[in-house]
Amino acid sequence: MIKFTVPKDGEIISFDNETIKTPDKPIIPYIIGDGIGIDVTPVMKRVLNYAIGKAYGVSKEIKWMEIYAGRQAQEICGDLLPQETIDAMKKYRVSIKGPLTTPIGNGFKSINVDIRQKLDLFACVRPIRYFPGTSSPMIESNLTDMVVFRENTEDLYTGIEWKPDSEGAKKIIEFIKNELGDSPFRFEDNCGIGIKPVSKEGSERLIEMAIDFALKEQKDFLTIVHKGNIMKYTEGAFRDWAYGLVKNKYNGSLNDDGTYSVTDSKTNHKLIVKDCIADNFLQQIILVPEQHEVIATLNLNGDYISDALAAQVGGIGIAPGANVGKGFAVFEATHGSAESFAGKNRVNPGSIILSGEMLLRYIGWNEAADYVLKGVIGAIQKKQLTFDLARARAGKKFIRPRSKEKHTAEEVKEELLRLVPGATLVSTEGFGDAVIDNM
Repeated sequence: MIKFTVPKDGEIISFDNETIKTPDKPIIPYIIGDGIGIDVTPVMKRVLNYAIGKAYGVSKEIKWMEIYAGRQAQEICGDLLPQETIDAMKKYRVSIKGPLTTPIGNGFKSINVDIRQKLDLFACVRPIRYFPGTSSPMIESNLTDMVVFRENTEDLYTGIEWKPDSEGAKKIIEFIKNELGDSPFRFEDNCGIGIKPVSKEGSERLIEMAIDFALKEQKDFLTIVHKGNIMKYTEGAFRDWAYGLVKNKYNGSLNDDGTYSVTDSKTNHKLIVKDCIADNFLQQIILVPEQHEVIATLNLNGDYISDALAAQVGGIGIAPGANVGKGFAVFEATHGSAESFAGKNRVNPGSIILSGEMLLRYIGWNEAADYVLKGVIGAIQKKQLTFDLARARAGKKFIRPRSKEKHTAEEVKEELLRLVPGATLVSTEGFGDAVIDNM
């Protein structure tokens, strides 16, 4: 059993009438995270503390409470995700975490997925925007400015799977053959099976959150991204339920081009709702990113889309994320744990800092959030960058690892070390200092 040190003078965030209510000294649990979590998470806390002090003086303060998950929890109690951690996340409602290792193939279930499912955090919210000064492979990265709402608890990520040749896989294969009267399986032996659940209730609550956000922020476009042309009763149903909501709850009207218009009765702002097949959408975000602003999609699509968009604005290291449910939210670093860089004070803490900025807005502390955002923008504009942000990703001499051109070892080394012109290399802590200095 794990016992956490609860701040004596802290207060609990409440949820009443569909609204988060934040006291002046809320207790907010945090998880350091695996690998580089020991580098980036403390910097995030320091940046947020400074922004809060700058915005409110001593009248408001986050009372941080460390809780455990991942390797740290396993060392303490032998459990990667202790029940006490889940209980604390539920009790205090709002928390933030560093990166947690997810195994590939064999091993334990994803801790991130487990947290989302146990707290019913049905929406993964990922804002993607370009910060001027960030090195990017795109000519006009500033055209990429989107918020992705990814359904977080269904689809293939539910983990309903059977190993190849297991009794479970064989039973499922036999059942499907008997139901269809013919085998749809190309190879029945050595065949793993996964189930893709997509429900109306699960889809509609995610889509509704995306529409409400788009109307509140007065966005022009909301895009339903799906693969309904192939998976008609899951992805196709997601699309149909989306349009059903638009028509029945939001009084949407059909336009001549097949899109729908939703008008906010308070502001008279018009939102265009359209849909796009997932593979075409991945093309459009490169060719015409300005045509998309708010995205609503299923779990697997959303995972791919979020990382693809992050690459367009400089990489996942600068992309924040939140997992949100009804009255609960967990904010997180969206990148991996990068174990080999742990403790080296080298990596970019931008993702978790900007996730902290999202946390501040979620609890209603917008003035402090504005300071954090101003600090990040200023640090990057002044090119005070960690190595991953400072590396040049575009230019005439850019060498690809598999380039057919012949390059000397010295040329390759020089290219790998080539930095954005005028960049000042800073450490993880140094980037936090730069953010604070630019507030």
